[in-house]
Amino acid sequence: MGTPAAHHPSTDGPASEPERPRASLAVVVLATLAMLFAAWAAREVLVPVLLAMFLALIASPLIRGLRRLHIPIFVGAALVLVAGLALAVMLGRQLVAPAAEWMQQLPSELQLLTPKLQQVTAPMQQASEAAASVARAAADGDGPQLEVVAVREEDPWERLAATPRMALSVLAVVLLTFFFMVYGERLQRHAIALMPHRYQKRVTLEILQGLEREVSRYILTITIINTALGLAVAGALYLIGLSLPNALLWGTLVGLLNYAPYVGAFLAASALLLMGLIVWDDLGQSLLPVASYLVLQGIEGQLVTPIVVGQRMALSPLLLVLSLMLFGFLWGFVGLLLAVPLLVCAKMVLGRIEGLERWARLLE
Repeated sequence: MGTPAAHHPSTDGPASEPERPRASLAVVVLATLAMLFAAWAAREVLVPVLLAMFLALIASPLIRGLRRLHIPIFVGAALVLVAGLALAVMLGRQLVAPAAEWMQQLPSELQLLTPKLQQVTAPMQQASEAAASVARAAADGDGPQLEVVAVREEDPWERLAATPRMALSVLAVVLLTFFFMVYGERLQRHAIALMPHRYQKRVTLEILQGLEREVSRYILTITIINTALGLAVAGALYLIGLSLPNALLWGTLVGLLNYAPYVGAFLAASALLLMGLIVWDDLGQSLLPVASYLVLQGIEGQLVTPIVVGQRMALSPLLLVLSLMLFGFLWGFVGLLLAVPLLVCAKMVLGRIEGLERWARLLE
């Protein structure tokens, strides 16, 4: 009588793990919409935090350089922050007067600019008048229609209440930038310490440190390039005949807008074209500012940035424009500044995680 056969595991191979349930497309879409709404609703909190992280990443290579000189991180961060604030105050003092002057004179200057624009747009106006006459002939009533326009007067109390609010936002950005520079690395290590396995800790730490170095170097490089472009445009405008404070104002605007590829270039060219038409009566001279900008921006966009930054940080133009539209809608002008760095971070993170490399290539 034989002994009962012992139960052995199947030799067909190890039992496959049950597949993890996947969310349906509707759930993914709803979750994405919920995240976008949360990002928009919490913009007053998210924007200062993200802007402080952006500024801390710009300062990170400088702080690392000071640490190599055996300067403590607290002192190095304070030195970089004070130097940045001093530079911003000096530049702001130069730009406040011309900016206020432009804001006051712009409505009247636009009225004086109307005859120039009418000469350029005369064919379009004639076509518009012809279309309007056809529409009036096809309408039932021939009498003129009265349009009521409601004019909202600006409340001085709203401006007064907005001033301390803006001051608090600036103070929050400054303090958060300092804390990110000093305690960002420590917070990163404490967050990694919560992971259960040593291998996960080591790999995550290597990825985060590499990302921090590369992204901070990229943002600092782009900042230097944009600053150089703004100074070059300011110098060109000064040589054309604009006063130095006004040239610095428009050069600063160009440098800031250059953080937003394509969209920023279009806005900067439009602004310089409008400025040239307002300042100079001669059509040829009024086109010199925008022509100078287009030449300098072409050199920067086609030669300097591809050579300095390289193809590793290259992004799809379509996805760039879409991200600029999305983040600009969510967070305004700050969203335009942060769209490209956030997209670069997403590409680098996806490229370093096994199994997600194809998504990183999708962004190229």
